[in-house]
Amino acid sequence: MTTNFKTGFVAQTITTADGLTLHARDYGSAHGDALPVICLPGLTRNSRDFHQLAMILSNDPRPPRRVIALDYRGRGQSDWDHNKTNYNIAVEAQDVLALCETLGIHRAIFIGTSRGGLILHLIAVMKPELLAGVVLNDVGPVLEVEGLRHIQNYLGHARAPHDWDDAAAILQELHGKAFPALGTDDWREMAEALYRRDGDRIVSDFDPAIAEAMIAADLTKPLPDMWAQFEAMRLVPLLVVRGENSTLLSEETVGEMVKRHPNSGGLIAAGQGHAPLLHVDGVGEHVVQFVNACG
Repeated sequence: MTTNFKTGFVAQTITTADGLTLHARDYGSAHGDALPVICLPGLTRNSRDFHQLAMILSNDPRPPRRVIALDYRGRGQSDWDHNKTNYNIAVEAQDVLALCETLGIHRAIFIGTSRGGLILHLIAVMKPELLAGVVLNDVGPVLEVEGLRHIQNYLGHARAPHDWDDAAAILQELHGKAFPALGTDDWREMAEALYRRDGDRIVSDFDPAIAEAMIAADLTKPLPDMWAQFEAMRLVPLLVVRGENSTLLSEETVGEMVKRHPNSGGLIAAGQGHAPLLHVDGVGEHVVQFVNACG
């Protein structure tokens, strides 16, 4: 399969155990020697979130790497699931394993943003030998209720954009205070990652049932932590990225993660909230250095 040099990637599809077709972007698929990188997005996000970072990694001469970014079921170009209860991290972890099996990947470095990082906690238990290194982007074993309420709020009150400029403006209105590091182009790129064109409309690029389930979640009840699953990562090199203004991942949790993990480090994404863009303001270079140190 030949890389599309205009986009930098080729499209891959896999079939899940329950018959859905999932889409993934495959950058630098000809780079066979170095360990590949697999990127897992957040709750309502998709593979487009990782385009800039994937281009950096797949074109880096130290060495260039194959980078695969997945659209979970119900997001991006992947099929929506008729059984809405399947939008959970256990099913999505199985989908990630199916992706690896289909593409013949037996070991990789994983980057998990938000929900993607929760999925990696499960994979660390389910198939630890798959993990050669892990980047957890603004997520850990403990999630702060304040951050979850913020997600509920913007999912529940987001208006439909009139055009692409309006889509970027909506995102800046919702998140601008937490992301002073972002410029006009960054907001536009974020809009083009989160939304898609549907005829003459600009719409969110995910199954609305995913947002509805999050909005309906009862955050008055104690949240279970994932420290037991986190312990399964102790033998895997780990980089924890936290947005400087994040309300989802606390400084205390990051400190405890680094304390418990013998081969880990923390990185602050200055001027960013939840979840940081990994290619902005030098964060990408730190991620590249970590990836290269993993093999």
